[in-house]
Amino acid sequence: MKIADNLYSYEWTNYYENNCNSFFIGGGVGALIDPGLKSFVPDLLRRMAADGIDGKDIRYVINTHSHPDHFDGSEYFHGREIRIGLHEDEVSFLAGVGGELYGLFGLPRPSVTVDLALSEGTAEFGGEEFQIFHVPGHSPGSIALYWPKTKALFSGDVIFNQNVGRTDFPGGSGALLKKSIRSLSTLEVELLLPGHMEIIAGTEKVQGNFQTVIRHIFPYI
Repeated sequence: MKIADNLYSYEWTNYYENNCNSFFIGGGVGALIDPGLKSFVPDLLRRMAADGIDGKDIRYVINTHSHPDHFDGSEYFHGREIRIGLHEDEVSFLAGVGGELYGLFGLPRPSVTVDLALSEGTAEFGGEEFQIFHVPGHSPGSIALYWPKTKALFSGDVIFNQNVGRTDFPGGSGALLKKSIRSLSTLEVELLLPGHMEIIAGTEKVQGNFQTVIRHIFPYI
């Protein structure tokens, strides 16, 4: 579903199957953010095709972190002329204990070559400028991607609508997650695009959500 110029959202709303929200930035960028589980990628591509997006339009797959419900689908694009991005700390995590999470979900560790190691700072994709924020807590190498042009924040599993990502998986840290959320709350965000649950639109609503989480969820993390 198109939600802004060159910005598309594919929310996961099936309560009986685990997967994540995926997003696509079109124009000259061609970035698919969080492809989800590999088994659901064909359906994702069909939904994208209904919006006029061809698989050949995908130039990058940018993963907010390596948990199976976000990263597993990257294997679908392995070996194609598509760059696979993941934070450098998360690459190390996936090679170790992070990869063992796949077995807990009955999945093999994905065979993926990450050829785009992400790090905090300014990044350019397809002539557009983005900001990458290293936001550990849910996982050691979680990132949030901020698109200043549209004031859109792709937050992965750091913050949702009135909730946050879990911290009880290996590599999780409540203290780091709270620090990450506080840092993101200083940004001017018009669209909060989380890894799960619904999008939050409007600067006041986004900031209100940050404050709700800080006041009412932080005490339990």
